[in-house]
Amino acid sequence: MTVDGHTPAGARLSSLMLDSFKLNSLLLASGDRLVAGLGLTSARWQVLGTIVAGQQPRPVAWLARDIGASRQNVQRIVNDLERDGLVTFEPNPHHKRAHLVALTDKGRAAMQDAMTLQTPWVNELAEGLSVEDIATVHEVILRLRRKLEAAAQKADADG
Repeated sequence: MTVDGHTPAGARLSSLMLDSFKLNSLLLASGDRLVAGLGLTSARWQVLGTIVAGQQPRPVAWLARDIGASRQNVQRIVNDLERDGLVTFEPNPHHKRAHLVALTDKGRAAMQDAMTLQTPWVNELAEGLSVEDIATVHEVILRLRRKLEAAAQKADADG
């Protein structure tokens, strides 16, 4: 145990979390700068990417779950995207009020333009990092995410 009660792994993970918060802020700011000329923000880009990844129109609640954000926040972003003609709402045969969110042609073009900008940017960020190290970090992040998701589900079930 360390002086403050952390195990060595807990102390290291705590430092990693603090650096992850800073990294997240830097990624969002860099993403905002990268896609600003397209009329996007990192948040809008993330929602568009989640729609693309889903491969079919889905309700806002599902998009929010996939992103790990509140439904209300994602709804606000989706409303902005709809106002700008990047997404459209389609009827949901399973729910009268929870419309499905689908990309428009303009939204697909914006996403393609964003990814065209992202490729050289991410390749430059990856310079000097080994594929193995990146894969290890990714695996650790996924394992931590699964533990946090399981804890949240347990808390929801208990509460």
